[in-house]
Amino acid sequence: MPNYDLIAILGPTASGKTPFAAALAAELNTEIISADSRQIYRGMDLGTGKDLADYTINGHSIPYHLIDIADPGYKYNVFEFQRDFLKAYETIKQKGCLPIACGGTGMYLESVLKGYRLMPVPENPELRSYLADKSLNELTEILSKYKTLHNSTDIDTAKRAIRAIEIEEYYSEHPVDKRAFPQLNSLIIGIDIDREQRRQKITHRLRQRLEEGMVEEVKHLLANGIAAEDLIYYGLEYKYLTLYVTGKLTYEEMFNQLEIAIHQFAKRQMTWFRGMERRGFTIHWMNAASLMEEKIAFVKQKLEEN
Repeated sequence: MPNYDLIAILGPTASGKTPFAAALAAELNTEIISADSRQIYRGMDLGTGKDLADYTINGHSIPYHLIDIADPGYKYNVFEFQRDFLKAYETIKQKGCLPIACGGTGMYLESVLKGYRLMPVPENPELRSYLADKSLNELTEILSKYKTLHNSTDIDTAKRAIRAIEIEEYYSEHPVDKRAFPQLNSLIIGIDIDREQRRQKITHRLRQRLEEGMVEEVKHLLANGIAAEDLIYYGLEYKYLTLYVTGKLTYEEMFNQLEIAIHQFAKRQMTWFRGMERRGFTIHWMNAASLMEEKIAFVKQKLEEN
């Protein structure tokens, strides 16, 4: 392979990232590192859209990393992702392969593509007390005034917003040594999906996952002792399904509100990726509707151009 250290595949939810990454990994005989902030949790399968069957190509299982590595209820963070990413990255490189990172969590991807190490952030009781009575809109406004890296796509609860502000405040007072993380020469591939097609796929996928037992998955997590507030913290499917299961929403309210929230999430993901381009990243976009062979040929051509 030419001089690339990593292939990164990004795109909004329902754009077909995982099937493409798996097909590409099969073609290049390599392995995948997941960059999804919720697929790291065991037992949270349908709600996070793991689609593990996608990792089998023509009967061959594609090795993947950073999926099912933490228990539900645990508050995994981007600092831990950087650490775990590097371990997985080195494991794959030692096999002589070109690793593929794939996911829709912009902050996770950018944290390894940008090449600076993030630090674990302790709780700040005084700040939490000050922010405790503020609304989600007020917290989002406060968060927007910080200039460092934060994934606003995941801020859909006050608790998450307060933690995000806590992290930003800590970083503003503790400069990060940018040389502490390896600089990776990365080929970044973006999957662009037509907005209407994306909306249709999101709605279809949501109905499908509900039929496959997503409500039962949430009930099982609650029955196993995972606190409702911890599931709500994870946002999107787990937020709205928990509100439904605990009697706070009707089924119809849950479906409608969740459908809207996922559409909004996909929009925010694209906003993040466009922001990455403004921050200096080159993303090579390709059409989600292209044939798989065309997508693979597109990436192989880019690899040869380097």
